[in-house]
Amino acid sequence: MAREGLRLLLQSGDELRVVAAEGCLAEVMDAIRDLRPSVAIFDKTFGLEEVMGCLRKLRISGEPTRTVVWGSQLSESEALRLLRAGADGVVRKTAPLEVLQECIESVAAGLSWIEEAITPTEAQPMPARQTLTYRELQVMDLIEQGLTNKTIAAQLGIRVGTVKIHLRHIFEKTGIHGRYGLALSGLRARAPLVGATM
Repeated sequence: MAREGLRLLLQSGDELRVVAAEGCLAEVMDAIRDLRPSVAIFDKTFGLEEVMGCLRKLRISGEPTRTVVWGSQLSESEALRLLRAGADGVVRKTAPLEVLQECIESVAAGLSWIEEAITPTEAQPMPARQTLTYRELQVMDLIEQGLTNKTIAAQLGIRVGTVKIHLRHIFEKTGIHGRYGLALSGLRARAPLVGATM
């Protein structure tokens, strides 16, 4: 769906109103600052890293505007990176109109949202946190925030090798494999993502 199609969809709803449609990220950021919309939709074609940079700036600035990233091709790992950077919703351009509208309305209502088609339905199960020690829970929480082993070690006052040992135990106890799996499970645990069956 082209940007014009998106604008028409948004204007067709009773509760949605387009207040600006900008052609570059600098203009988008100015419009958010000046107009303070409830939801801003970022087109991934502006560039993944550039969009994530804007999302981070918005999060740091404390702007109340919630954000959706809209892209023609979005992988699960890209969606995770966007959510970590501060996106409240992630949806593909090929999503049916009612899915796009559900995404925008959910984000406007304060929910986090990810399109079901982006995340496989056979996603890894939620970790069994009750089997983890206090220190393993600390390490897991920091991994879920996207921190490196070195940063985690410094923050907890332990060695990098000790972080690796804790990670190995976490993987064994939860059945989740890899940092990416932990980070995704953390997002699912902290904010129920509607639109995806998790």
